[in-house]
Amino acid sequence: MYGKGIFKGMWVTLKHFVATFTDDFRMIGRKYNKAEGIEYRMSKDVKGIFSIQYPEEKMPVPEEFRFIPFLLYDTNEDGTEQIRCTSCGICAKVCPPQCIWIEQTTNPDTGRPVPEPVEFFVDIDICMNCGYCAEYCPFDAIKMDHDYEMASFDRIDAHIFNKEKLLKPAEYYAEIRPLNWEREEIIRKEKAEKKKAAEAAKAARAAAKAEAAGAE
Repeated sequence: MYGKGIFKGMWVTLKHFVATFTDDFRMIGRKYNKAEGIEYRMSKDVKGIFSIQYPEEKMPVPEEFRFIPFLLYDTNEDGTEQIRCTSCGICAKVCPPQCIWIEQTTNPDTGRPVPEPVEFFVDIDICMNCGYCAEYCPFDAIKMDHDYEMASFDRIDAHIFNKEKLLKPAEYYAEIRPLNWEREEIIRKEKAEKKKAAEAAKAARAAAKAEAAGAE
């Protein structure tokens, strides 16, 4: 039993050792440091040792991969940045670990709230990357990122992201999540068209009413 078991274990080790080299020769020049090789080493068909040599190599993340959230802004025609966030606070309310803090902008003359955050903080040590903030945001202002390389030597200032560090252009979101971006753009255009049609119908009714009143 012991002799047979030892032989069987050594045979499995030898088989994997040989398979590593045969697989390397079969995909010579394609297995390492190339997207094709990384994809192959992530598949069920790979033989031998197939670990990713991080950080020289990085596994491609799927589109729905979730990491620390970020805020979106649109770039206007004049080059100014329009932050989508209205500081409604829904993301902070639905956040399970309560890692989001928002300070709403107020009008200095009237003291009334302005739909824009003066400060926005996310504690990345507390964030559990659940994506609830992005899912419940009614303005598509906060999304989940793909950037997972955030190691640092400081666990206080460096791990509390402020508004400036969280803000990223809408083009970045379109790049990392193209399918989601396309779907959201279609929905956004449909809503804009419906709103435009409703306004046109309202204007037509008002014009017809005014014309009828003038005829009397």
